[in-house]
Amino acid sequence: MTRLASARPWSLGVALPLLFAAALHQGFATVAPPTTAQTTAAPHKGPERPERGQYHVSGSNGTVCLLAYMGLQLNITVNLGSQNKSVQDVMNINPNLTKSSGSCEPDRAVLQLNTDSDRTNLSFVFVLNTTSNKYHLGEVSVTAAVPDMTEPFSARNVSLDYLHGNLGHSYMCRQEQRLAVTSGFSVNAFQMQVQPFGVVENQFGAAEECQLDEDDMLIPIIVGGALAGLVLVVLLAYLIGRKRSHAGYQTI
Repeated sequence: MTRLASARPWSLGVALPLLFAAALHQGFATVAPPTTAQTTAAPHKGPERPERGQYHVSGSNGTVCLLAYMGLQLNITVNLGSQNKSVQDVMNINPNLTKSSGSCEPDRAVLQLNTDSDRTNLSFVFVLNTTSNKYHLGEVSVTAAVPDMTEPFSARNVSLDYLHGNLGHSYMCRQEQRLAVTSGFSVNAFQMQVQPFGVVENQFGAAEECQLDEDDMLIPIIVGGALAGLVLVVLLAYLIGRKRSHAGYQTI
């Protein structure tokens, strides 16, 4: 008595999903996280990554009213029409050579950074909506000495809408983000955590993460879910293949 076993069709069903899973994982790994409408993740250029600095501002009663922990990099581009050339400079803010100051009011907080013997002055102005208890970065200004320029470079924008947070909470962004200020000036912020209002006992409040961080965390979740689905497909293909294999036996 001889048994003839039918071919196992599930073997191909196992191989194809595995190949597809590897391709899917590689595809997600090479796609950059999407950017937001306000801030964008920018590839690192120019000098090495800036060192993170810890800055604070105290109110009139001596208590800390603004905290900031971040690395900062300035991107400056100036078109010199008279000389028919463009001057570009990327400058790191060295926290060891930078002094912080500023002021705090009920609905306005200012962080001023002065570095290199006052050759570079950078100012951040945060605004609080006392009705919604939400804050944002509304203004950035800078004055800096740039090579090949006889006069210091200066730029200012008073209508920005970055770094949103709730009163008593800190804004956090681990990803490098570029804050566009003017057409010729932007600030790269690295591993930023800042809280301009509602600071208690000189400590950051609960962190609210930026959209860039949330998008970066979403990719592994999608990849994991896709791989789990493919494993289920492989398992079902295997079970169906076994069932068909047993049904295909014949006795002669």
